[in-house]
Amino acid sequence: INTSKTTRHPSSSDPWFRFFFGDQGSVPQAGLGSGVIISADGFILTNNHVVDGAQEGTLKVTLSDGRTYAATIAGTDPSTDLAVVTITDPPADLKPIAIGDSGALKVGDPVMAVGNPLGLASTVTTGIVSALNRPVTTGDEQSQFGGSAAEPVYTNAVQTSAAINPGNSGGALVNADGQLIGINSSIASTGSNGGNIGIGFAIPVNEAKIVADQLIASGKAEHAFLGVNLRDGEGKDGTATRAGALIASVSPATPAAKAGLQEGDIVIGIKGVTVESMDSLIAHIRAEKVGSEVTLTVLRDGAKQEIPVILA
Repeated sequence: INTSKTTRHPSSSDPWFRFFFGDQGSVPQAGLGSGVIISADGFILTNNHVVDGAQEGTLKVTLSDGRTYAATIAGTDPSTDLAVVTITDPPADLKPIAIGDSGALKVGDPVMAVGNPLGLASTVTTGIVSALNRPVTTGDEQSQFGGSAAEPVYTNAVQTSAAINPGNSGGALVNADGQLIGINSSIASTGSNGGNIGIGFAIPVNEAKIVADQLIASGKAEHAFLGVNLRDGEGKDGTATRAGALIASVSPATPAAKAGLQEGDIVIGIKGVTVESMDSLIAHIRAEKVGSEVTLTVLRDGAKQEIPVILA
């Protein structure tokens, strides 16, 4: 990631389908995308950047069997790049996907990506889980559909070698049992190549489900809050040096202040998972439920401490 560009691409996903914007007759088609049916009531999970820019009355969903329906946006969450779309008058035979557990994944597990790469609907590609909790930041480029600059998105992603190309975003990443374990959302690419180079990223399903449930219930999502300003830093861990998220300041009357976090602390872990940068910590906090308790591993004055925090 440090030597390449991370870009987000729109995409398509039996529970798979594809989106398009505009009327294929009188209005030019503006964009294609992917998604995953998560409810027999017609709710579909996808990326926010797939539906960003869709005008009212122009969003349509094509199921894997070719049936097309009008759809509306139930809610979006730009900060996690997730959205839920609702099929208008959905058919009675919709089959929701089985939901897996992204927390149970291990590096080397086989996975399959389902989507609409380059407009080639119902395409599947296979690979493995290449890495877990990979910090990925996107959103510094223009929307794929010509909108304004997107809000930065921080994700501790599932990295996969399954081929992901423009059109795969919002589609399913499934495990060997066909269970959803991630929403394909971005790729790493070289400056001269905007397509697959074997490094793709998916939003873990455990995080995606928390957001989707909120979007279905209220159309918006709340995220956990720590109350610090961060930058990348490093500190001594005994005779070794560790990289982490350096706390530049702590806001008063926040969860961080109440827990006793201090300026100069370096967070190197959360809930037993290593943190090596501020992006990683931001993504971990954002993925938590409001009110949850997490334990931060902190370096302070060369010593390691475990500090519990209740997130607001």
